[in-house]
Amino acid sequence: MHRIIIAALIIASALSPLMAEPATVENPEKIEVLILPKFENGEMTGDFPGEAQYYYDAYLAGGEEYDIVGGFPGHKLYVKDGVALYVTGMGKVNASMSTTAVLLDPRFDFSDAYILSTGCGGTATEYTVMGDVFVMSASIDYDLGHHADSREMTADSETTWFHDASYDDASYKILNQDLVSAVYDLVKDTEIVTTEKTRNFMAAAFPGEEWAVRDPQVLLGTTVTGDNYWKGIYDEANARLMTETYGAPDPYAMSEMEDNAIAVALDRLGMLDRYIIIRDSVNMDVFMNGANPEYLWAGVEDSLASEDSVEAADIFATAMENNFKVGSIVVDAILDGTL
Repeated sequence: MHRIIIAALIIASALSPLMAEPATVENPEKIEVLILPKFENGEMTGDFPGEAQYYYDAYLAGGEEYDIVGGFPGHKLYVKDGVALYVTGMGKVNASMSTTAVLLDPRFDFSDAYILSTGCGGTATEYTVMGDVFVMSASIDYDLGHHADSREMTADSETTWFHDASYDDASYKILNQDLVSAVYDLVKDTEIVTTEKTRNFMAAAFPGEEWAVRDPQVLLGTTVTGDNYWKGIYDEANARLMTETYGAPDPYAMSEMEDNAIAVALDRLGMLDRYIIIRDSVNMDVFMNGANPEYLWAGVEDSLASEDSVEAADIFATAMENNFKVGSIVVDAILDGTL
């Protein structure tokens, strides 16, 4: 019996640091907006921009840098004048873990902070063009539910996804519609641009379609988050079905890999009502101009950031700038108290 008691005390002693209450910090630094890009190309400043660089240069350059326990290896939290920025890493696990780790760091006070998820993705035919920027009103998890292989379907169907309500606590999130409306009213008339190469790329992919060659716009939409980087008309049909099934207030607009995971983390922390998603389109969610799965994912090495991308033409850098034009209006409104 004594050995059992001693062993129990040893185990309890070993676990006690893990079970302790979170550390408290006197006068934690107040954060007004946390910006969450997913990746950066190279350095945070001074080279070809990814999702973070424009925001870093405008709001965080010269600020403080902090290591975050539980965050993405090697990434820093940048903080300056009420603005914080953290590059979460790509994919749902990285995004949710990074977001949670940052928000639970006792050195900072996020109690009134807005959370701005920003980045790029692939977007829906007929509703979008490359270069568009979106204010998302809902997020959906592409992977939750049931996916069938079309070769095993017993009936002809455009879709191969089946809803399972047991996942609904995490499979979608409708964002704060008052906040979405306020943000959209601020940014809907922002002038954003495309390139001639991208416009020609879209025209070749969808000949005779007026929607494909329109000027880029700031739009409302629903985003669908998947760890599976998919493409194609059938998966696009699945995304549209999900958007309809979950009652999203705006059309399916984009596929990406993080936003719903961040939404779930924020919901569990009681912060979902202050969540803003701003994304830009750098490619379409279907195969275009002769590309196919074998060619695109097994036959070539292609970077969306290349000006000769077989998926993105030369829109990447322009779309990043479009995103910042829209997102900076939102950040400025948060900082001056008008949002």
